[in-house]
Amino acid sequence: MKPNSGDAYMGALPKSAYISPEEYLLGENDRADGEKYEYVNGQIYAMAGASRGHNRVAGNFFLALSLHLKGSSCEVFQSDMKVGIETIGDTRYYYPDVQVTCEEETATYYNTSPCLIVEVLSDATARKDRTEKLAAYRLIPALQEYVLCSQEVPYVEIYRRRSEWGKEIYTEGQKLTLESVGLEMDVNELYGFLL
Repeated sequence: MKPNSGDAYMGALPKSAYISPEEYLLGENDRADGEKYEYVNGQIYAMAGASRGHNRVAGNFFLALSLHLKGSSCEVFQSDMKVGIETIGDTRYYYPDVQVTCEEETATYYNTSPCLIVEVLSDATARKDRTEKLAAYRLIPALQEYVLCSQEVPYVEIYRRRSEWGKEIYTEGQKLTLESVGLEMDVNELYGFLL
């Protein structure tokens, strides 16, 4: 079963088309068509391709984190690795743009204990990233930071567990620290392609 295609996230399949988490994972892993779908409590949502700016910001984060964490027990993953969130009566699988896990993960196609998640915003995803995904990601016990980045201007939001998920904003000319991995980043370097 395949929902209609469109921008970023599509409407869910009708409720009568409930898909179990096991069915979703079986169908999603190693898809021959290369399309990706996120899963929220029995419904699947198509994901659209990303823009050049989106790829640049996500790539800069991935590169900086990979270089910084090289040789450590932490691993950095890009948007092809899912995050699985399972609580009583609530099962979700999302594809964050970048994630870091420092725990030993055993599932082949998803992580359950990232300490850092980065999402790059678009007009189509910003509301969902700031509401639904923020609420869901906060349920991950290991998660320490959730980072949202504009793809159009130098603008980064960081939500931290230690501050009860309050929002911090960083813009052009400022430095930010990813406390979960001990990395200081210059916003201008992250957005060098725009400046």
